[in-house]
Amino acid sequence: MPAVDKLLLEEALQDSPQTRSLLSVFEEDAGTLTEYTNQLLQAMQRVYGAQNEMCLATQQLSKQLLAYEKQHFALGKGDEEVISTLHYFSKVVDELNILHSELAKQLADTMVLPIIQFREKDLTEVSTLKDLFGLASNEHDVSMAKYSRLPKRKENEKLKAEVAKEVANARRKQHLSSLQYYCALNALQYRKRVAMMEPMLGYTRGQINFFKKGAEMFSKRMDSFLSSVSDMVQSIQGELDAEAEKMRVSQQDLIALNESVYTPDSDVTSPAINRNLIQKAGYLNLRNKTGLVTTTWERLYFFTQGGNLMCQPRGAVAGGLIQDLDNCSVMAVDCEDRRYCFQITTPTGKAGITLQAESKKEYEEWICAINNISRQIYLTDNPEAAAIKLNQTALQAVTPITSLGKKHEVHHPSQTIKNMENDKIIPSESGDIQDSTQLIAPGTPIQFDIVLPAMEFLDQNRGGRRANPFGESEDSSKDEEEDSLLQQMFVVRFLGSMAVQSDGTCEVIYEAMRQVLAARAIHNIFRMTESHLMVTSKNLRLIDPQTQVTRTSFELTTVTQFAAHQENRRLIGFVVHLTETLGEESMSAYVFESNTEGEKICYAISLGKEIIEAQKDPEALAQLMKSVPLTNDGKFMLLNDLSEEDGTVHEGGEESEA
Repeated sequence: MPAVDKLLLEEALQDSPQTRSLLSVFEEDAGTLTEYTNQLLQAMQRVYGAQNEMCLATQQLSKQLLAYEKQHFALGKGDEEVISTLHYFSKVVDELNILHSELAKQLADTMVLPIIQFREKDLTEVSTLKDLFGLASNEHDVSMAKYSRLPKRKENEKLKAEVAKEVANARRKQHLSSLQYYCALNALQYRKRVAMMEPMLGYTRGQINFFKKGAEMFSKRMDSFLSSVSDMVQSIQGELDAEAEKMRVSQQDLIALNESVYTPDSDVTSPAINRNLIQKAGYLNLRNKTGLVTTTWERLYFFTQGGNLMCQPRGAVAGGLIQDLDNCSVMAVDCEDRRYCFQITTPTGKAGITLQAESKKEYEEWICAINNISRQIYLTDNPEAAAIKLNQTALQAVTPITSLGKKHEVHHPSQTIKNMENDKIIPSESGDIQDSTQLIAPGTPIQFDIVLPAMEFLDQNRGGRRANPFGESEDSSKDEEEDSLLQQMFVVRFLGSMAVQSDGTCEVIYEAMRQVLAARAIHNIFRMTESHLMVTSKNLRLIDPQTQVTRTSFELTTVTQFAAHQENRRLIGFVVHLTETLGEESMSAYVFESNTEGEKICYAISLGKEIIEAQKDPEALAQLMKSVPLTNDGKFMLLNDLSEEDGTVHEGGEESEA
């Protein structure tokens, strides 16, 4: 160790300028050492604080590792291995926390404490001795100045002795303080070297001891565990890399798709429509009434589940039932000048919900899917095949079939006779089934709207009196209604009409229904006109629900056949046999969809015909009136449940697209 500089104690009494100059160098060194020691102590205290924080942090880490099992992650399937691994790591962290606590205590005792003692003892002592030396030097200077001013006269000998004694005391005091001060400064040169190395020695030994104990504790039993964890992490990372590459390729493929996938209704002219759907899901706009005349539209996610239409708002865990689709009807509607709107109507005829699709494709697929579900195709063994067969049948129906010989005989309401005694309907024998070409000529045009074009309407009204689209006269007066013994109203929607060649059997009505429905499906015609069908003992009248104006009227005697569909009980049709002005006869079949069962309409028509026949014989009429209940005004009372079931709550005859 090289020698250090020293202050000579022998020169303390003389207190020469050279000694004072050397003293100032020692004092400057002590000041620099004090400043550096304070900075070093701050750094060491920071290390000690960090070690204490490490103890608290590892303790908290151990608790958090154990808390992973209690989080109940929604996607926590397969986390058992992770949980067990984290439990083991928690034990390891607890053991490491013990070592960290021991290291923190060792750093406090061997690193921080020595530097604090050096600052508080040695540096403070030097500073105190410096102050005492400065006071003693000042007292000596004052006494020497006083001694120097003594006069030369002998009579002042006593005063001289006192001043000399005072100088001696001051000089002695200065000498003692300087000796102590010089010794402290000389010792500080050794102590500062010890003070700098001793804390770092304690820090290094503490760290080495920490690592030695950690190695002894974990090196053997942790190697296999860490190796297995490392293998598991690498395996997961490999799966992640493979999945990331797969997602990257999939993302590129999805981005490379045609821009039309982002544009709603991109192919309006010829969209690819799947009409065989028995399930459908997607976003639709739901119409909600907020007041008497105000409405709002809400975009929600809809999906079908069996025979139910479900709705699931965004963010909801599951969907809720919004409409039972069994035996419901669906039709397109004109709603608030919006496109692609359709309405679902309940089997009782009550207006259901109104929805809006975002494109023509979605619009037609939703209508087809709901229509398929309403027929309960999903209950069959193979619903997909049933839906395909149903639509193939519709496609084939535009070409008349060559034979109806394989059709089963069914109950025909038009050929029934009511037994007044036992109140039963007894079916009569069906006639021979005719060939479809004998019933309806191939290529016969079909009229889908009850309102004719403007020019044709004007041609029929050149006589100055308004005529209806079917060439019939205007509606009867109120007096005729009051004179009628039968009045029954049904809510119906006109599907189509066409000329027929025979009215001898109900098969002509079934063939007309088949061709009308098939043509609507093929040509995407969903528009239907809602009307009120008034059945009286004189005629059948179609009345506009809004204006109560009769759209058309048929004398009951001209209705030669009427029947309900064998499967879809809400389909009703009848044949009208008319004689033209030139003596030629014409027959037309009219097909309607009713909000109630078609059998009830057929029963009302049948009763009306019986009344007409009974009016020719007063006794027969009296017998008929006895067998059927009458209202207070003398009219026949029948089908009392229609007021609730036939959907008379419908107000306004909207033209719809179903």
